[in-house]
Amino acid sequence: MTKNIPSADELITFTINGIEDVKGQNITILDLRAIENTVCDYFIICDGTSNTQVNAIVSSIQKKVSKNTKDKPWHVEGSENGEWVLMDYVHVVVHVFQKHIREYYDIENLWGDAKITEIETSY
Repeated sequence: MTKNIPSADELITFTINGIEDVKGQNITILDLRAIENTVCDYFIICDGTSNTQVNAIVSSIQKKVSKNTKDKPWHVEGSENGEWVLMDYVHVVVHVFQKHIREYYDIENLWGDAKITEIETSY
């Protein structure tokens, strides 16, 4: 029996839905496909207002992706402190930050050659 692997578009859609469900902020997609030697195709970056919200965002993403695709992250890192949690879905890597940590690491600038899409939220 082969595992049905979700497409990057499906992962992006359900990840953003999971972020929005718990009012994650400043959602950004970095398309890395045109850059050589990247570890994945997309980064999805967002922030929460506290370690509690960061962990709620991570949990919401995992539930939404799992429910709709039966997929789980290959690796999750940083959930112990809830300042920066990385979720690796192989082709899509999700970064959930507290705002001040996101500003400090400034991933969008580090990957300045990526195509950047900002997601508008209605809250």
